[in-house]
Amino acid sequence: MKKKTALITGGATGLGKKTACQLAEKGYQLAINYRNSNKEAILLAKELETKFGNKIICIQGDVADQVNCTKIVETVFSEFASIDVVIHNAGPYIHERKKITDYSIEEWNYLINGNLNAVFYLSKAIIPSMRKQKWGRIITLGFDRVETTPGWVYRSAFAAAKTGLASLTRTIAIEEAANGITANMVCPGDIISHWKEKGIEEAILSDSVPVGRQGTGEDISRVISFLIDEKSDFITGSIIPVTGGMDVLGKAYSQARLPEK
Repeated sequence: MKKKTALITGGATGLGKKTACQLAEKGYQLAINYRNSNKEAILLAKELETKFGNKIICIQGDVADQVNCTKIVETVFSEFASIDVVIHNAGPYIHERKKITDYSIEEWNYLINGNLNAVFYLSKAIIPSMRKQKWGRIITLGFDRVETTPGWVYRSAFAAAKTGLASLTRTIAIEEAANGITANMVCPGDIISHWKEKGIEEAILSDSVPVGRQGTGEDISRVISFLIDEKSDFITGSIIPVTGGMDVLGKAYSQARLPEK
């Protein structure tokens, strides 16, 4: 049986890294894309190859750039026979709180390109090969309640891009259903800093999350792993929150009303 290959954008650190670990354990060959994290990508690839024996390659490239996306796909196809799964994990984010008029034109365009256009660039290059084999799995990442097109204070560019991506994900699901290709969006909750690379058994108690513990990268990678399974073909066009019951945008709005320090 042919081993399946997964391309994970932004796969060297954070949620992408945890997803790479999960998929390698399930037997996937991996193409780990990164923008700046060269050292982390190489160390991760060596670790997973040694542990699981799967072929893993690292590809530098900024998904916000169409030329880079073309290069990424060409590199994967030069090393593997197919791209069966794409995890669109990479997506630029500005942590500084900014009102819409405070964004520079360059910042706005970069956020839209990296979070929305990148999925178009990669989909245009990869979906035709998925159609030929009549099988494919596409996963995008969003945020809580993205399907309701909510406003997100101080996050206008990111929210606009991800809201558009939610629609695009569902459109891909409809257009490609007859070709055996599914497309779903996973929406992480407030999983912060180093917890993105942690496992569920490492989670600590937390009063700020309704389920009573800190969210981890494994919470997200387990959902992704389920969605790309061979038998998960009936799940497509879905937008799935993985938030521990937290109202992420409500928390963001409450913080936004606090006076600046």
